[in-house]
Amino acid sequence: MTKPVFTLLFLLLSMEVIAQTSGKIAGRVVDESGKPLIGANVLIEGTNRGAATDEEGYYSIINVRAGTYTLQFGFVGYQRKTVKNVKVYADRTTKVDVQLKPKAVQSEEVIVEAQKPLVEVNLTSSVATITDEDIDKLPVQNLTEIVNLQAGVVDGHFRGGRLGEVQYQVDGVTVNNPYDNSSTLKLDRSVLQEVQVISGTFDAKYGQAMSGVVNAVLKSGSDKFEIRGELYGGDFYTSDSKRYPHNNSFNPVTIQNYQLTLSGPLPINSTTFLVNGRRYLNYGYLFGVRRFLPTDKSDFEKKIYNPTGDNKLVPMQINKEWSGQAKITNRSIHNVQLSYQAIFNRLETSRYDHAFRLNPEGITTQKTLSLTHGFDFIHTISDKMFYKISARQNYFDYSDYKYKDLFDKRYTLAGQPKGDPNYEDGAIIQGVSLGRFIQKTNSGIVKAQFTWQVDRINFVESGTEFEYSQISFGSPGFLDFVTENGIQKLKPRLGSKPGDPKVETYFPHRLAAYLQDRIEWGDIVVRAGVRFQLFDANAKVPSDYQNPANAISNAPKSKLVRTTVKTSIAPRLGFSFPLTDHSSIYFSYGHFYQMPNLNSLYNNSNYLILKDLQAGGISYGVMGNPDSKPQKTIQYEVGLKQAVSTFFGVEITFFYKDIRDLLGTEFVSTYTAAEYARLTNVDFGSAYGLTIALDQRRIGSFSSSIDYTLQFANGNSSDPNETANRAAAGKDPRPRDIPFNWDQRHTLNATLIYSEPGNYSLSTIIKFGSGQPYTPAIGTGFNADLETNSGRKKSFILMDLRAEKSFKINNIKLNLFLRVFNLLNTSFVNGFVFSTTGSPDYSQFPVLDRVQLANPARFYPPRRIEFGVTFNL
Repeated sequence: MTKPVFTLLFLLLSMEVIAQTSGKIAGRVVDESGKPLIGANVLIEGTNRGAATDEEGYYSIINVRAGTYTLQFGFVGYQRKTVKNVKVYADRTTKVDVQLKPKAVQSEEVIVEAQKPLVEVNLTSSVATITDEDIDKLPVQNLTEIVNLQAGVVDGHFRGGRLGEVQYQVDGVTVNNPYDNSSTLKLDRSVLQEVQVISGTFDAKYGQAMSGVVNAVLKSGSDKFEIRGELYGGDFYTSDSKRYPHNNSFNPVTIQNYQLTLSGPLPINSTTFLVNGRRYLNYGYLFGVRRFLPTDKSDFEKKIYNPTGDNKLVPMQINKEWSGQAKITNRSIHNVQLSYQAIFNRLETSRYDHAFRLNPEGITTQKTLSLTHGFDFIHTISDKMFYKISARQNYFDYSDYKYKDLFDKRYTLAGQPKGDPNYEDGAIIQGVSLGRFIQKTNSGIVKAQFTWQVDRINFVESGTEFEYSQISFGSPGFLDFVTENGIQKLKPRLGSKPGDPKVETYFPHRLAAYLQDRIEWGDIVVRAGVRFQLFDANAKVPSDYQNPANAISNAPKSKLVRTTVKTSIAPRLGFSFPLTDHSSIYFSYGHFYQMPNLNSLYNNSNYLILKDLQAGGISYGVMGNPDSKPQKTIQYEVGLKQAVSTFFGVEITFFYKDIRDLLGTEFVSTYTAAEYARLTNVDFGSAYGLTIALDQRRIGSFSSSIDYTLQFANGNSSDPNETANRAAAGKDPRPRDIPFNWDQRHTLNATLIYSEPGNYSLSTIIKFGSGQPYTPAIGTGFNADLETNSGRKKSFILMDLRAEKSFKINNIKLNLFLRVFNLLNTSFVNGFVFSTTGSPDYSQFPVLDRVQLANPARFYPPRRIEFGVTFNL
């Protein structure tokens, strides 16, 4: 790197950031006439945190962890005032202005309740913040369900972007798996203190994302001992036995959940802890019949079938989970906080395979172990300055196979999957699935952070983060057919030659640094920052792609060379300008860079397999390209926020995304005009639209919120391999501008809550979505398809419900609850459709499509009913 880059990195390493787990409390203290009270004391109750007002009456308290607090205000000769229910959000400023009255004889302390503003007029982009109180009221169970409820989010796609374009963080540190840029963790509602979803333009402190950010702030222990828990059971239930066979009875142990949390002080000085554990079981709604066993032998030539199964109904969509969190925090050293936290998931699942419906023991099992743990060190230098150093290990271990050992005799005893087209429409009646795949990621992350409240106006943040990963993926050996003595046998083999399935290991690393200033000049807020990113794939590629395997004689020779280090500099800018005390406009703009998912870059990237390319007639698939550059999105956003009344607010946002350098397929010609496909940055797209959000504050017992998104998401391909697939099918592979597969034009989310705190509550979530695109066909066979994504699936409505009744027995708070997901039993939500009809229920060619017509997995999950109890001691 050049000297200026080293200088920039040094400066940023020496000035580090606030973690995305804390916010700021600020405001002004005045007397009855509006004059500032200089030196008034502001204290956060139950802590030693506080501040004194300056010569203009202003104060600020930084590094306040997200949560709900009570503030105490005092000044000599004036009545004390306590403000309760002050909510602090991560990376936000909570304003609390107070007026103190002169102290009368025997005057009592004034206690008031803080209210969350209807519209956050100091935000410069679209940010949704959901607290644990909000989560408790809604029929949602995990982080994914919470995120998908937000405006602009459709099944993990943020404002028209591809999957894998979102940065997931836990307490301000990434938990994304570089392999596919998805979250390594599944987080239950019981561990969530706050969830921040940024679907628009985000600050320079966030990187390796082009569409959005999800930051989960987890709960931590306090000075009060507490026991919380949740128990529930349930099942899928519907009378629609045609679409959902075997789901017309209710078994309350089909779904089971057991969760317990302990928190409080430890006997060690100034030390608190939190321990959470969860066991979850879900046996699903898709079943097979164990008519055959994998080791059964049938005579397919003579049509003699020999089932030895017990004909019992067997669940084929199983989810078993252990998960938990442990955290310990120590504050015994003055102005220093040291904490250790570990979060883990252990999953065992099976995926329904309709082909194995009569031989359910033959499907593979997926196992996942994910662990994120590490230390946080926070040193408060002064009431205006602190720094934080975080060290994390993100470990992810996934496997998908029938038997772990490649040489397990059960593989050869059962053999390959076999079926007869004339018996049960070709159902597999002997053998096991031979697929074998593993994926392991072990990442070490160091993130140093520093915050400085320079003055009342400037809040400077900067940060650096280094991540080093070991990524392994592929087939841990495979099973192949060999002929010995004229007899074909199934034989285990370890990949040894180029092109053989095997496990490959790579060691990429990345570095990021940023500098940002948040300017708060009265109600005018400006966020300006810049982010530097560096990525090294640490792999080798051919120096000449026209002769990659040196198979062309008399042509320039190619050699393996290291991939180049990729760098990017991304500016970000946002501002919010008040129109009145209750309204503001905001604008934000930014450049966002993200490396493609590393599985796409590394997979099939050994170009030596192209040694026989000139001979033709050989399919090599799409070659990977570790030397790809970052993908780029430029986002624009403008919005208006308005409190229409004391209980009703509205926000309107317009957005536009210019998407460039997406990973796609190009065709490379060799010196002899032979062609092969490889991935590189050739795809493009755009997304634009608007969101309208309405928020109605509680009136009596009722509160509600509604958001609507209008979106147009277009590009040349929805998947990096789409161009190659079209070429292989003999179709025109040239770029064109078409809707993406996930282009859902209209999306509406409504949340309605009727409650009496401490007594009962009834809440419902209603979601409406218009149909996503599909490619219609006018017949069967070659060239029967019409223009790609020119058809639209039908729209849908989903409704979820939660009813809760509260009790208190001595010091124990009990809440009995009933939840119903998909209350209306909607059977179709942008899933599979037959290309000839656009419907999942019927086809123009029912004989040809009879297997799929009998497959219940093509429908959306049916109604799910759960009931249980939460308790708090």
